[in-house]
Amino acid sequence: MTGAGGMARALRGDIQGLRAIAVLVVVAAHAGVAWLPGGFVGVDVFFVISGYLIAGLLYREVDRDGRFSLLGFWSRRARRILPAATVVTAVTVLTALSWFSLLDARQVVADSAWAALFAANIHFARQGVDYFASDLGVSPLQHYWSLAVEEQFYVVWPLLLLACLGLARLLRRRSGQQESGPAGLPRRAVAAVLVAVTAASFAWSVLHTAAEPTAAYFSTLTRAWELGLGALVALVPATALRRLGRAGATALAATGLAMIAVACVVITGATAFPGYAAALPVVGTALVLVAGAGAAAPVTTAVLAWGPLRTIGDWSYSLYLWHWPALVLPAGLLGRPLRAWESAAAVAAAFALAAVTYTFVERPFRDGRPARALGVRRALVLYPASLALVAATGAGTWWWTGERAEAGDNPAITADGATHPDDPDGTVALVRASVDAARERRAVPSDLSPDLLDLRASVADVGECDYATGVRRLCPRGDLDADRSVVLIGDSHARAWIPAFDRIAEEGGWTAYYLVMSQCTAAHVVVAPIDAERPFTECTDFHDWVGEQVADLDPDLVVVTSSPPVNGVFDGGERYEALDRVAPLLADGYDDLFADLGRAADRVVLLRDVPKSSYDPGTCLTTGSPDLADCSFVPVERSRRLGDIAVTSARLAGTEVVDPTPWLCYQDLCPVVIGGTLTYRDTDHLTTEYAASLAGALGRALHMLDRS
Repeated sequence: MTGAGGMARALRGDIQGLRAIAVLVVVAAHAGVAWLPGGFVGVDVFFVISGYLIAGLLYREVDRDGRFSLLGFWSRRARRILPAATVVTAVTVLTALSWFSLLDARQVVADSAWAALFAANIHFARQGVDYFASDLGVSPLQHYWSLAVEEQFYVVWPLLLLACLGLARLLRRRSGQQESGPAGLPRRAVAAVLVAVTAASFAWSVLHTAAEPTAAYFSTLTRAWELGLGALVALVPATALRRLGRAGATALAATGLAMIAVACVVITGATAFPGYAAALPVVGTALVLVAGAGAAAPVTTAVLAWGPLRTIGDWSYSLYLWHWPALVLPAGLLGRPLRAWESAAAVAAAFALAAVTYTFVERPFRDGRPARALGVRRALVLYPASLALVAATGAGTWWWTGERAEAGDNPAITADGATHPDDPDGTVALVRASVDAARERRAVPSDLSPDLLDLRASVADVGECDYATGVRRLCPRGDLDADRSVVLIGDSHARAWIPAFDRIAEEGGWTAYYLVMSQCTAAHVVVAPIDAERPFTECTDFHDWVGEQVADLDPDLVVVTSSPPVNGVFDGGERYEALDRVAPLLADGYDDLFADLGRAADRVVLLRDVPKSSYDPGTCLTTGSPDLADCSFVPVERSRRLGDIAVTSARLAGTEVVDPTPWLCYQDLCPVVIGGTLTYRDTDHLTTEYAASLAGALGRALHMLDRS
C-alpha cells in the first residue's frame, strides 16, 4: 500500500510503526499463520493511513496557498506508486512465463493489464475470485486490487476537494467578503462532503457485503469510507487535541491497537467482509492516528517508533507488492500449497526484495535524482511509461506462449470401423479410440477445438438470465413456437450442457429453459458458497424460485444435472464436509427434489454428473511437452461416490437416469482430448465445443429427437 506522497507526516514514528504492523499481519495471514486468520485487515489499516496522510498533505497545501495543484498531486502519486508497482508486475509476468503452464502464464498477462490500468479490483470481482483461497489457482497479481481501490479513490477525491474550494470562493464573493490572502481550507464544507461520502460508502458496504460478498470485497464503493474516515481524522485541528493529555492519548491509542489486534484474531475468511466487521480495524486505526496527532505523544508511540518497526514501515509498500507473488508463484510451480518452511523462505525472499526495491526504486523516484530530473509535469509520463513496459512484457509473453502452443503438426484421433446401432454417430467409438491413443502415448493433436490457449473462455452462454447475478425471469431458447418444453435444472455443470441442449431444442422442436445457477447444487440442501463458510441463502432462495417456475411451466421434460456441494453442507447450523456426513444430507436433498419435480412435470430425468479430474487438464496440456497419456485421468473417487447418491435417489423415485460417462471415459480412463476436441475446460466442466458435439448422443438418450 502507498501511504503519503511527501515527507512532512511520513516522519511520524507511530504511523511508520502502524504501517509495519499492517503489512506484517497481512503477510502473516497470507503465509498461513493460523492464529492470525484476520490479518488481511491490515489492508484496511493501510486505507485509513493513506486517507489520513494524503488528505493532510492537500489540506496543508490549501491552508498555505489557498489552493492545491491537481497536476502536482497526481505527479507525486505517479512517482510514489508506479516505479515499484511496474517492476513487480513485470518480474511477476516473466516469472510466471518461466514457471507456469502456457495457459496460466497467459492469464497472468491478462491480470497484469488490469493491474497496470488500476482496475484489478473490477477484474477480480467480475471473475468471482476467492481472495481467501490462497493456495492454488490464485493470480500472483491479485493483491493489486487494493492499489486499484486507492487510485480510483484518489481520482475522485481531489476533484471533490476542488469543488469544495470553488463553492467556498463563490459563497464568499456573494457574501461580499474580500480575499486579502490565501483563503485557507473551508473545513466545514470539506467535512460535510466527507461525512456524506463516508456514510454512504459504509451503508453500501454493509448492504453489498450481505448480498454479494465476493464482489463487495473488491469494490471501491464499499472501501471508500475507510479512506474517507482517514481524511476526516486529518481535518481534526491540533487545538482540539491539546486537552487530551498524555494519559488520554495513551488510552486512545491503546484502545485502537487492541481493536486492530482483535480484528486480526476474530475475523476469518468466513466473515462477511468488509461490511460491519471492517469497522473494528478501521475505527481502531483512526483512534491511533488521532492519539498521535496531539501535543502529548502517547506511550504507545515509543513502541511504534521502534527502529526495526520504522524500517519495515519504510519498506511496507514494496513488501506488500512482493509478498503475494513470492507466496503464489512457488505454489504454482510446485502444484501444491507451500509447506511452513517454504512459506517462511518465501516471506524472507519478499523482505529482501522489498529492501532492494525501496532503496533502488522507491526512494530515487520519490525524492532522489530521477524525481528531480522529472520534475512535476514530466513525472506524469510515468503513467504511459508504466503501461508501455507492462504492455511490452505482456505482448512478448503472449507471443511466446502462442508460438509454443502451435508447435507441431499432429493429426486428430479417428475411430476406424463401422458404427454400431447404439452409437450411430460414433461417439463411444471415438472415446475408445482416444483412450487407446493415450495408452499408446501418442502426441497431443496440434489442431484442437477450442484452441488450447482459449480453453478457459469455453463457458456456455446463458444470455440475459445469469441467475447468479440475482436475475429472476425466464429466457426461453430453442424453438420458441414448439408445443413441448424442457427445463434444465442444476449448477454450473448443468450450464456446461447448454450447447448440447440448444442444438437438441432447435433440431427436435423444443422450447428450452435453463434454470441453472453456479455453485448451487440442485439437491435441496443448504450449501456453502465456494468463497465463504456461510449458508448459501441465495441458492436456497433459487431452489424455491425454480420450484415455482417448473410448476407454472408444466414442462414435458425436466433434466437435472449437478455437481456435489463444493464447500460442504449445513445441518442444524453446522457445516460438514466429511463424506459420511454429507452423503445422507445429500440423499435427503435429492429425495426432496425428485418428489417435488415428480408432482410438477410429466417426465423427469437425472443426467448423471460428469467424471471429475484431480488436476486441471489445461494446465497439464500446456506444461512441458506432454503426450495424451500424461493428461488423461482416472475419475476422482469422492465425486463418483457422491454422484452415486444422486443416481440411487433418482431410481428410488422412479426417475430415469442417463449416464454420460461412456461419452467421456472408457475402462476408467478419461482422455482430455477426444478426436480433436478438448473435453474439459478445467477439472470438472465440459467445454462448449465438446458439449455441443454430444447433442446427438444426448438427444437420443433423452428421447428428445424422436418426434413420434
